[in-house]
Amino acid sequence: MLKLNNVEVKYVGVILVLRGVSLEIRDGAIISLLGSNGAGKTTTLKAISGLLHTELGEVTAGTIEYDGSRIDGQNPEEVAKRGIIQVMEGRKVLGHLTVEENLVLGGYIVQKASLKKDLDMVYDYFPRLKNLRNATSGYLSGGEQQMLVMGRAMMAHPKIMLLDEPSLGLAPLLVDEIYEIVVRFNAEEKTSVLIVEQNARAALSVSEYSYVMENGRVVLDGPSSKLAENEDIKEFYLGLSKLGEKKSFREVKHYKRRKRWL
Repeated sequence: MLKLNNVEVKYVGVILVLRGVSLEIRDGAIISLLGSNGAGKTTTLKAISGLLHTELGEVTAGTIEYDGSRIDGQNPEEVAKRGIIQVMEGRKVLGHLTVEENLVLGGYIVQKASLKKDLDMVYDYFPRLKNLRNATSGYLSGGEQQMLVMGRAMMAHPKIMLLDEPSLGLAPLLVDEIYEIVVRFNAEEKTSVLIVEQNARAALSVSEYSYVMENGRVVLDGPSSKLAENEDIKEFYLGLSKLGEKKSFREVKHYKRRKRWL
């Protein structure tokens, strides 16, 4: 189990981004972390994966524990070797390499003897990548690149996969396809998944428990099925009125002053 206990994060020692964040990811679960831009979602993932160290950020209070031991002081490679793999926002492919070369790099922390088996596993989840295995990654479409970065993470046999905005910029049908694969991978490989999303509808549909962040704090949490019926979530994240009707942009853009948790 992964647990964050009252985590505070600062950049360059002065910019406070996270304010007492607590959440947990039990083994084999799919958890979603929702919130608008600037809420602190990506910083939370980087605090877990150790990437804060590369951006002059640090956990200044609280603890991050995995299987009973602290990992908040470890570097990204140490965290990855423990089985916690982050798929970063923006589809960070190595554009000059082929699809298969990208995938092979994803498996560098596991035994090379299983390389072919691992590639076959990824191609089973993403048949499109098999057809494109010799293509230059930089020329793939956005959806294909998202599949590639997720497949690259799968090559490491993660115990916990951290997905940062996997639906960003993708067509709805492709979003559905990717989330179907996330659910299947979770079920078959028993990999825990933490999904950071602005697309609340998609994240709530596949996760069992969800947290909502605002201004660096967790302001709401609960079973995803219950949050999907919460009037605040419907209004502020799903864009629906109390009658279940879509809200206009004019109504939605002034939402902050009416949120019960602010």
